[in-house]
Amino acid sequence: MKKALLIIAPENYHDAELKGTRDMIVDAGFEVVLGSSQVGECKGKLGGSEGAQIALKDVNVNDYNRIAFIGGAGSRIYFDNPDALRIAHETVRLNKPLGAICIAPLILAKARVLEGRRATVWNGDSEQQGELEKYGAVYTGDDVTVDGMIVTANGPPAAEEFGRTLASL
Repeated sequence: MKKALLIIAPENYHDAELKGTRDMIVDAGFEVVLGSSQVGECKGKLGGSEGAQIALKDVNVNDYNRIAFIGGAGSRIYFDNPDALRIAHETVRLNKPLGAICIAPLILAKARVLEGRRATVWNGDSEQQGELEKYGAVYTGDDVTVDGMIVTANGPPAAEEFGRTLASL
């Protein structure tokens, strides 16, 4: 069976982004594995709770057909996390579909995998757009942007489209 790794923060991941993305990936026939900074219970921004099955330090990118970072304020912890940045790099190097939604595209930017690529990010303020561009991405402002095998999305209303697009690559 095809496997997708969805990476959430241990606290304040965005519940609706996880649900919309996961629902569409499952509908496309993937088994979903949840990853986080550590194994165990993760708390959503909207009150939900999910169990992370794998710690990022233990992720082998070869075990997955798709990898995506789910947003929410908590995902900021991955901006400088060596394991998160390694996973982004390896996914791109192996030419596997990689996704990020909300502020999580900044993880990809800081991993330097968006240089010269079109991408979008949560547009609640211009700070995110500026950060994306600082790392060489070309900001589109679209709900969902695809550049090669990388899919980025701007937030909760785009979660289902993001999940469908990621699954279809």
